[in-house]
Amino acid sequence: MKIAAYNFGEQVEEICLADAGGPGLGSVRQSLSGFLLVIALEGKLAKQTGKRRMDSGRYGFASDNTAAICPEAWAALQEANAKSAPSYGEDCWTARVSDRIREIFETDCDVYFVFNGTAANALSLAQLCQSFHSIICHEYSHLQTDECGAPEFLTKGSKLLLVGGASGKIDIAQAETVVARQNELHSQEPRVVSIAQATEFGTIYAGNEIAAIAEFARAREMFFHLDGARFANAIASLNCAPKAITWEIGVDVLCFGGTKNGTAAGELVIFFNKEISREFGYRLKQAGQLGSKIRFLAAPWLGLLTNGVWLKNAQHANGAARRLADRLQNEAKIDIVFPVEANLVFVRMNEPSVRDLHARGWHFYKFIEPDVHRLMCSWSTTDREISDFIADIVASNH
Repeated sequence: MKIAAYNFGEQVEEICLADAGGPGLGSVRQSLSGFLLVIALEGKLAKQTGKRRMDSGRYGFASDNTAAICPEAWAALQEANAKSAPSYGEDCWTARVSDRIREIFETDCDVYFVFNGTAANALSLAQLCQSFHSIICHEYSHLQTDECGAPEFLTKGSKLLLVGGASGKIDIAQAETVVARQNELHSQEPRVVSIAQATEFGTIYAGNEIAAIAEFARAREMFFHLDGARFANAIASLNCAPKAITWEIGVDVLCFGGTKNGTAAGELVIFFNKEISREFGYRLKQAGQLGSKIRFLAAPWLGLLTNGVWLKNAQHANGAARRLADRLQNEAKIDIVFPVEANLVFVRMNEPSVRDLHARGWHFYKFIEPDVHRLMCSWSTTDREISDFIADIVASNH
């Protein structure tokens, strides 16, 4: 039997085994433990990797995570890669990003880098909560549906208290009812209210809606956490100063997303209430989120934050989503389920049309049963992509 080890698709070592269950298997595992990706029976992996290499699928509307790094972020990354620099955040790029964030939000704040949005959310909540606390969030929030229990795990047991609300937004009356039930030592004490801006349904909280939730939190001595994986899209939609929907009306912590806005990786955790960020750096280190070469997370962010690129990227993505939605309605007669306020478009499509579009190479996801699917635009979405998709969906309906 042959076992092949692959490092990013390149075969680097091959070992023959007489018996996969024999005594030699342990030594093979040990010798291959340093390789980064996978070990598989020869032939099967070759077919899989070959299939991936030849994949001609169309991923432009599957997610904003499928987009490339934007040119400005890429150029900044290349600049940071030109020579050696101090490690663990002591570099000039990390300092410049932190200063730029303070300028954009017009306040002094503590800024930390993590590798992804789940870490940003879960670790910031862990900073706010103890194990006997609870977190109010929407039943369709990313915290609840897409983080594999990370908030509960990293808070060592804080409970998510789920509330409903139209279009992915928290209904304060429902939140009040939920909090009223947690009124004794037998329940976990509500400690944080968390919202997403934009929501998982692509809708945007208006300033007065955020202010109302902030007041709800203040009245109950709770912290206010904002999941801003698409915060840039929200600012582009509302056309307001970032401070107007964050610290100025009571947000304590913002997780500011860059990956969906043009970077390869790296989100920011911004503490507007600096009293609660004490020793957060230790939490990052313990959780494996303190990068030694943080400049490679920071530099692309500097590319975004220079000359308003972050906002231009979001405006482009939002505009593409609106154009896509308009053409779906007018040309393909497709029902749009939620208001298109950011870069997400939710459509109602029957299964035959979905299967036909998938067969034509388009990738997108069913989001709500039985027939609501999500389409998403990014900084790189083109009018040609929109036209091609519209042409294919019109053809599939005839």
